[in-house]
Amino acid sequence: MKLRIIFILLFMQHSIDYWLWTDLIAPESERLLKNVVRVHRQEEADLFYIPIFTTISFFLMEKQQCKALYREALKWVTDQPAWKRSEGRDHILPVHHPWSFKSVRRYMKNAIWLLPDMDSTGNWYKPGQVSLEKDLILPYVPNVHLCDPKCLSESETNRKTLLFFRGRLKRNAGGKIRSKLGAELSGAEGVQIEEGTAGEAGKEAAQDGMRKSIFCLSPAGDTPSSARLFDAIVSGCIPVIVSDELELPFEGILDYRKIALFVSSSDAVQPGWLLTFLRSISPSQIREMRTNLAKYSRHFLYSHPAQPLGPEDLVWRMMAGKLVNIKLHTRRSQRVVKESRSLCTCDCRRANLTSPGGEGI
Repeated sequence: MKLRIIFILLFMQHSIDYWLWTDLIAPESERLLKNVVRVHRQEEADLFYIPIFTTISFFLMEKQQCKALYREALKWVTDQPAWKRSEGRDHILPVHHPWSFKSVRRYMKNAIWLLPDMDSTGNWYKPGQVSLEKDLILPYVPNVHLCDPKCLSESETNRKTLLFFRGRLKRNAGGKIRSKLGAELSGAEGVQIEEGTAGEAGKEAAQDGMRKSIFCLSPAGDTPSSARLFDAIVSGCIPVIVSDELELPFEGILDYRKIALFVSSSDAVQPGWLLTFLRSISPSQIREMRTNLAKYSRHFLYSHPAQPLGPEDLVWRMMAGKLVNIKLHTRRSQRVVKESRSLCTCDCRRANLTSPGGEGI
């Protein structure tokens, strides 16, 4: 039973393929989003969404069965005239869990991948497979319930904990920062650091702790991202992000500096530094950030029907911004002759300096 609960949580966190597909296949009369329309002829489409639930198949099927399914999906998609026409540049592939579709995705590296982050260690994505120019970062589905305006008002006086974290303290790769932070912060006044547990009890404990805290620690997991960031946002708890290479969802639209604090790993593990920094944040700044959290939470709540300014809506808005570049590369690839120089493959690979910008809605 415990394993099934863990699987359900994994599906929920990475179920973006379900929510996007649910929006696309809904009758137009029931859809609230009008900035994307489903068409039935390949010639009429600007983009092609590949409706495969990559995470569910990875966790529920035997390894060889899963690989066979992936190969079958790969063959069907790449045999289509639409794929051949653009070499996949205008196709959208949901691979939100870093293990999903891994055995065949090298053959689909031209497609737009929907990702949780862009880990650069090589453990999850190989060089040349992902880039900010081509792909799109999507938020995890929150594991906790929304703290609505009534909840936020009632929890205001109950937020006595300065900094809260509940989750696995031992992670691989970039997540090793968790154990260092745990060792540094454990037992400190105003701090609650707990090893996480699966199931409804664990979920309730995390939700309760976030709603009683001013700041919520959001360190890197096995990859730079963590579902705890989005749990904190919908709980009205100001995220303290310790993940030096994190790329954030919809950052061309949202300004995360209004709702979160960004701390470098080297500073965070210095004895006493993090708590001194958090205690220096003024009450007025805390109130302002918490007000912004209440406004921003709608951007991370998947729903049916999909809501304006919800994550599904922001996905389609970000996709629309990629269309010109997609058409540029597609048309250029279609007209070059064999004597031409190699096609331009410029990628934006500037290091993330943990100081995101952008215009807020």
